[in-house]
Amino acid sequence: MRLKGKTALVTAAGQGIGRAAVMAMAAEGAQVWATDVNPKLLDSYDGVQNVRAVTLDVLDKAAIGKLITSIPKLDVLFNCAGFVHNGSILDATDADWDFAFNLNVRAQYWAIQAALPGMLAHGGGSIINMASVCSSLKGLPNRFIYGTSKAAVVGLTKSVAADFVAKGIRCNAIAPGTVDTPSLGDRINSYADPAEARRNFIARQPMGRLAQAHEIAPIIVYLASDESVFATGQVFSVDGGMMI
Repeated sequence: MRLKGKTALVTAAGQGIGRAAVMAMAAEGAQVWATDVNPKLLDSYDGVQNVRAVTLDVLDKAAIGKLITSIPKLDVLFNCAGFVHNGSILDATDADWDFAFNLNVRAQYWAIQAALPGMLAHGGGSIINMASVCSSLKGLPNRFIYGTSKAAVVGLTKSVAADFVAKGIRCNAIAPGTVDTPSLGDRINSYADPAEARRNFIARQPMGRLAQAHEIAPIIVYLASDESVFATGQVFSVDGGMMI
Protein backbone atom coordinates (compact mmCIF):
# COMPACT_ATOMS: atom_id res chain seq x y z
CA MET A 1 0.00 0.00 0.00
CA ARG A 2 2.27 2.77 -1.28
CA LEU A 3 -0.29 5.53 -0.66
CA LYS A 4 -1.84 4.36 2.61
CA GLY A 5 -2.73 7.34 4.78
CA LYS A 6 -2.68 9.82 1.90
CA THR A 7 -5.61 11.81 0.54
CA ALA A 8 -5.70 12.73 -3.14
CA LEU A 9 -7.92 14.81 -5.39
CA VAL A 10 -8.22 14.17 -9.13
CA THR A 11 -9.95 16.40 -11.67
CA ALA A 12 -11.55 15.01 -14.86
CA ALA A 13 -11.82 11.68 -13.05
CA GLY A 14 -14.90 10.44 -14.88
CA GLN A 15 -13.03 8.62 -17.61
CA GLY A 16 -9.69 8.16 -19.35
CA ILE A 17 -6.44 8.92 -17.53
CA GLY A 18 -8.24 10.60 -14.65
CA ARG A 19 -10.29 7.51 -13.87
CA ALA A 20 -7.28 5.21 -14.27
CA ALA A 21 -5.36 7.40 -11.81
CA VAL A 22 -8.19 7.31 -9.26
CA MET A 23 -8.47 3.54 -9.41
CA ALA A 24 -4.69 3.05 -9.18
CA MET A 25 -4.28 5.39 -6.23
CA ALA A 26 -7.26 3.91 -4.41
CA ALA A 27 -5.83 0.43 -4.93
CA GLU A 28 -2.64 1.64 -3.27
CA GLY A 29 -4.55 2.76 -0.19
CA ALA A 30 -5.19 6.45 -0.84
CA GLN A 31 -8.48 8.11 -0.01
CA VAL A 32 -9.34 9.68 -3.37
CA TRP A 33 -11.72 12.51 -4.19
CA ALA A 34 -12.76 11.82 -7.78
CA THR A 35 -14.18 14.94 -9.42
CA ASP A 36 -15.70 15.63 -12.80
CA VAL A 37 -17.99 18.21 -14.37
CA ASN A 38 -20.26 15.41 -15.62
CA PRO A 39 -21.98 13.70 -12.67
CA LYS A 40 -23.09 10.76 -14.82
CA LEU A 41 -19.47 9.78 -15.40
CA LEU A 42 -18.99 9.55 -11.66
CA ASP A 43 -21.70 6.91 -11.24
CA SER A 44 -19.12 4.23 -12.02
CA TYR A 45 -17.52 4.88 -8.61
CA ASP A 46 -20.58 3.73 -6.69
CA GLY A 47 -19.36 1.15 -4.19
CA VAL A 48 -15.66 1.60 -5.03
CA GLN A 49 -13.61 1.47 -1.85
CA ASN A 50 -11.56 4.53 -0.89
CA VAL A 51 -13.22 6.77 -3.51
CA ARG A 52 -15.51 9.73 -2.93
CA ALA A 53 -17.06 11.09 -6.14
CA VAL A 54 -17.94 14.80 -6.29
CA THR A 55 -19.18 16.93 -9.18
CA LEU A 56 -16.79 19.81 -9.85
CA ASP A 57 -16.51 22.38 -12.62
CA VAL A 58 -12.85 23.39 -12.70
CA LEU A 59 -13.78 26.55 -14.58
CA ASP A 60 -15.47 27.73 -11.37
CA LYS A 61 -12.76 29.17 -9.12
CA ALA A 62 -15.04 29.47 -6.10
CA ALA A 63 -16.15 25.83 -6.41
CA ILE A 64 -12.54 24.64 -6.60
CA GLY A 65 -11.61 26.59 -3.51
CA LYS A 66 -14.66 25.46 -1.55
CA LEU A 67 -14.02 21.79 -2.27
CA ILE A 68 -10.29 21.79 -1.68
CA THR A 69 -10.48 23.76 1.56
CA SER A 70 -13.13 21.32 2.83
CA ILE A 71 -10.67 18.42 2.67
CA PRO A 72 -8.98 18.17 6.08
CA LYS A 73 -5.56 17.13 4.77
CA LEU A 74 -4.86 16.99 1.04
CA ASP A 75 -1.61 15.24 0.22
CA VAL A 76 -1.90 14.82 -3.56
CA LEU A 77 -3.45 16.98 -6.26
CA PHE A 78 -3.65 15.61 -9.80
CA ASN A 79 -4.76 18.28 -12.27
CA CYS A 80 -6.02 16.12 -15.12
CA ALA A 81 -8.74 18.24 -16.77
CA GLY A 82 -8.03 19.49 -20.28
CA PHE A 83 -9.18 19.88 -23.86
CA VAL A 84 -7.54 19.36 -27.25
CA HIS A 85 -8.19 21.86 -30.04
CA ASN A 86 -7.38 20.95 -33.63
CA GLY A 87 -5.76 23.29 -36.14
CA SER A 88 -2.84 25.60 -36.87
CA ILE A 89 -2.47 29.24 -35.87
CA LEU A 90 -4.45 30.16 -38.98
CA ASP A 91 -7.43 28.18 -37.67
CA ALA A 92 -7.25 29.56 -34.13
CA THR A 93 -9.92 31.84 -32.70
CA ASP A 94 -9.76 33.99 -29.61
CA ALA A 95 -12.65 32.03 -28.13
CA ASP A 96 -10.83 28.70 -28.57
CA TRP A 97 -7.63 30.19 -27.19
CA ASP A 98 -9.42 31.52 -24.11
CA PHE A 99 -11.23 28.24 -23.48
CA ALA A 100 -8.03 26.20 -23.77
CA PHE A 101 -6.04 28.41 -21.47
CA ASN A 102 -8.87 28.57 -18.95
CA LEU A 103 -9.29 24.80 -18.82
CA ASN A 104 -5.76 23.57 -19.50
CA VAL A 105 -3.84 26.17 -17.50
CA ARG A 106 -5.95 28.53 -15.39
CA ALA A 107 -7.89 25.69 -13.74
CA GLN A 108 -4.58 24.15 -12.66
CA TYR A 109 -3.40 27.48 -11.30
CA TRP A 110 -6.62 27.89 -9.32
CA ALA A 111 -6.46 24.36 -7.90
CA ILE A 112 -2.81 24.68 -6.89
CA GLN A 113 -3.42 28.07 -5.33
CA ALA A 114 -6.27 26.61 -3.29
CA ALA A 115 -4.35 23.49 -2.25
CA LEU A 116 -1.01 25.03 -1.31
CA PRO A 117 -1.93 26.69 2.01
CA GLY A 118 -3.19 23.42 3.46
CA MET A 119 -0.25 21.44 2.09
CA LEU A 120 2.18 23.95 3.56
CA ALA A 121 0.40 23.86 6.90
CA HIS A 122 0.69 20.08 7.02
CA GLY A 123 4.34 20.02 5.97
CA GLY A 124 4.16 19.07 2.30
CA GLY A 125 2.35 17.60 -0.64
CA SER A 126 2.65 16.36 -4.20
CA ILE A 127 1.12 18.27 -7.12
CA ILE A 128 0.90 16.48 -10.46
CA ASN A 129 -0.09 18.41 -13.57
CA MET A 130 -1.26 17.05 -16.88
CA ALA A 131 1.02 18.39 -19.60
CA SER A 132 1.63 16.58 -22.90
CA VAL A 133 4.44 15.53 -25.17
CA CYS A 134 2.81 18.17 -27.41
CA SER A 135 4.06 21.22 -25.50
CA SER A 136 7.46 22.82 -25.05
CA LEU A 137 8.79 19.27 -25.50
CA LYS A 138 7.64 18.72 -29.07
CA GLY A 139 5.61 20.48 -31.73
CA LEU A 140 2.90 18.46 -33.44
CA PRO A 141 0.95 19.45 -36.57
CA ASN A 142 -2.47 21.03 -36.07
CA ARG A 143 -2.08 21.38 -32.32
CA PHE A 144 -1.27 25.10 -32.09
CA ILE A 145 -3.57 26.07 -29.22
CA TYR A 146 -3.21 22.78 -27.38
CA GLY A 147 0.58 22.67 -27.62
CA THR A 148 0.90 26.28 -26.53
CA SER A 149 -1.35 25.77 -23.52
CA LYS A 150 0.48 22.63 -22.48
CA ALA A 151 3.80 24.45 -22.80
CA ALA A 152 2.34 26.90 -20.28
CA VAL A 153 1.62 23.95 -17.97
CA VAL A 154 5.29 23.02 -18.09
CA GLY A 155 6.23 26.57 -17.10
CA LEU A 156 3.60 26.63 -14.36
CA THR A 157 4.92 23.34 -12.98
CA LYS A 158 8.52 24.48 -12.83
CA SER A 159 7.60 27.83 -11.30
CA VAL A 160 5.59 26.27 -8.48
CA ALA A 161 8.34 23.72 -7.88
CA ALA A 162 10.99 26.44 -7.67
CA ASP A 163 9.00 28.57 -5.24
CA PHE A 164 8.25 25.77 -2.78
CA VAL A 165 11.11 23.30 -3.20
CA ALA A 166 12.39 23.94 0.33
CA LYS A 167 8.94 23.78 1.93
CA GLY A 168 7.97 20.17 1.37
CA ILE A 169 6.02 20.76 -1.83
CA ARG A 170 6.77 18.77 -4.97
CA CYS A 171 5.27 19.81 -8.28
CA ASN A 172 5.76 17.67 -11.37
CA ALA A 173 4.04 17.15 -14.69
CA ILE A 174 3.38 14.14 -16.87
CA ALA A 175 3.60 14.30 -20.65
CA PRO A 176 1.71 11.44 -22.27
CA GLY A 177 1.81 10.57 -25.92
CA THR A 178 -1.46 9.63 -27.62
CA VAL A 179 -3.73 7.73 -25.25
CA ASP A 180 -6.76 5.75 -26.37
CA THR A 181 -9.36 7.49 -24.21
CA PRO A 182 -13.03 8.34 -24.81
CA SER A 183 -12.04 11.94 -25.57
CA LEU A 184 -9.65 10.74 -28.28
CA GLY A 185 -12.44 8.58 -29.64
CA ASP A 186 -14.68 11.63 -29.86
CA ARG A 187 -12.00 13.53 -31.78
CA ILE A 188 -11.40 10.60 -34.13
CA ASN A 189 -15.11 10.24 -34.83
CA SER A 190 -15.31 13.92 -35.75
CA TYR A 191 -13.13 13.31 -38.82
CA ALA A 192 -14.68 12.58 -42.21
CA ASP A 193 -12.89 9.22 -42.20
CA PRO A 194 -12.52 8.03 -38.60
CA ALA A 195 -10.68 4.85 -39.61
CA GLU A 196 -8.02 6.85 -41.45
CA ALA A 197 -7.79 9.29 -38.56
CA ARG A 198 -7.12 6.46 -36.11
CA ARG A 199 -4.42 5.05 -38.40
CA ASN A 200 -2.79 8.49 -38.52
CA PHE A 201 -2.79 8.79 -34.72
CA ILE A 202 -1.20 5.36 -34.45
CA ALA A 203 1.37 6.15 -37.15
CA ARG A 204 2.93 8.95 -35.10
CA GLN A 205 3.58 6.56 -32.19
CA PRO A 206 6.95 4.82 -32.63
CA MET A 207 5.64 1.75 -30.80
CA GLY A 208 2.99 1.38 -33.46
CA ARG A 209 0.06 1.58 -31.07
CA LEU A 210 -1.79 3.98 -28.81
CA ALA A 211 -1.30 3.99 -25.06
CA GLN A 212 -4.01 2.75 -22.73
CA ALA A 213 -5.04 4.90 -19.78
CA HIS A 214 -3.96 2.28 -17.25
CA GLU A 215 -0.42 2.47 -18.69
CA ILE A 216 -0.19 6.12 -17.63
CA ALA A 217 -1.46 5.54 -14.09
CA PRO A 218 1.76 4.02 -12.62
CA ILE A 219 3.76 7.24 -13.07
CA ILE A 220 0.98 9.12 -11.28
CA VAL A 221 1.10 6.68 -8.36
CA TYR A 222 4.89 7.04 -8.27
CA LEU A 223 4.70 10.84 -8.16
CA ALA A 224 1.98 10.70 -5.51
CA SER A 225 4.03 8.38 -3.33
CA ASP A 226 7.04 8.99 -1.11
CA GLU A 227 9.13 7.02 -3.59
CA SER A 228 9.45 10.22 -5.64
CA VAL A 229 10.33 12.41 -2.67
CA PHE A 230 13.47 13.80 -4.40
CA ALA A 231 11.75 14.60 -7.71
CA THR A 232 10.29 18.04 -8.34
CA GLY A 233 9.97 20.46 -11.22
CA GLN A 234 10.24 17.63 -13.73
CA VAL A 235 8.20 16.62 -16.77
CA PHE A 236 7.88 12.84 -17.02
CA SER A 237 7.24 11.72 -20.60
CA VAL A 238 5.20 8.57 -21.02
CA ASP A 239 4.98 8.79 -24.76
CA GLY A 240 5.77 5.46 -26.38
CA GLY A 241 9.03 6.81 -27.76
CA MET A 242 7.82 10.06 -29.33
CA MET A 243 10.69 11.97 -27.70
CA ILE A 244 13.45 9.59 -28.80
